[in-house]
Amino acid sequence: MSKTKETRSPAWLGAAALTALLTGCSKAVVLNPAGDVAAQQGQLVITATLLMLIIIVPVIILTLLFAWKYRQSNTEARYEPEWHHSTSLELVIWTVPLLIIIALGALTWISTHKLDPYRPLDRVSATKALDPNVKPLEIQVVSLDWKWLFFYPEQGIATVNEVAAPVDRPILFKLTSANTMNAFYVPDLAGMIYTMPGMQTELNAVINKAGEYKGMSSHYSGAGFAGMTFKFKGMADEDFAKWIAAAKTEGKPLDAATYLNLAKPSERNPVERFSTVDDGLYNKVLNRCVEEGKMCMHHMMAIDEMGGEAYIKAAGLNLPQDVCTVQNADSVVALLDSQRAQAAAVVQ
Repeated sequence: MSKTKETRSPAWLGAAALTALLTGCSKAVVLNPAGDVAAQQGQLVITATLLMLIIIVPVIILTLLFAWKYRQSNTEARYEPEWHHSTSLELVIWTVPLLIIIALGALTWISTHKLDPYRPLDRVSATKALDPNVKPLEIQVVSLDWKWLFFYPEQGIATVNEVAAPVDRPILFKLTSANTMNAFYVPDLAGMIYTMPGMQTELNAVINKAGEYKGMSSHYSGAGFAGMTFKFKGMADEDFAKWIAAAKTEGKPLDAATYLNLAKPSERNPVERFSTVDDGLYNKVLNRCVEEGKMCMHHMMAIDEMGGEAYIKAAGLNLPQDVCTVQNADSVVALLDSQRAQAAAVVQ
């Protein structure tokens, strides 16, 4: 018997150590983040867990108590084989869980709206109000195979696998994907948000502590998924200005040809910086028309809204059945632009 215990004890210790390692107890980022939005989400997890423990803990205690009290050797325990109902127990069993479910439902409903990723921030942190004169930093995000491309429209730069933002300044992420559906996630910053081709999602967040944090793809997207990580840097205002200046000095231009080469599948890309970006490149990526002569999705949708093929024929364009070809895209787009200009002139 002693030999069995000696061989099994190390196995149990190893399992406990592995469990601790897998649960990430060395740094529980979700419960100790550096951004206010993530902090509120972490607090929601804690509150919900505590509410559920109101039921879980008594049930565990009573299960152990009943097993001990009504053990076979305890002949003094009450024995009532005909017992089948107790109004008091029924009230406790149904009322307490019902109240907890109501509390959880109310908490979830409020938090779902308050922490909506599309909703602009109403505070910088729990102790700092939002300055209405501060403009959010806009960062446009494109998930590629298998790397992340970040546009800074206000600063006129772009980066690959590295993104930075000033501490305590609201950030507005606008996200899309070049090809495969993906998910943008910085645990210290905010919750996960999906990126999808031809669509744009948004995420409002803020970082409250300077430092370097890990960003990742949290949605499997193919062979290079494991290496699809990036660095998120929280910086003081002056350090952020230096970072922008370094990108403008050290980087290279990002035009359509460079982007198309960058968009080719590759794994574990190093950090890259681009000093300038072609006007409207992000919108072309969003509308899937970076290639020369390819019609953009918003032009296609405008044609469909106006009547599709019937509208094209009524406008006098003698086009083939597929109006969205490289050969005829320019003429259709020119027609749409001219009609919009006419409509704007009429309104004015």
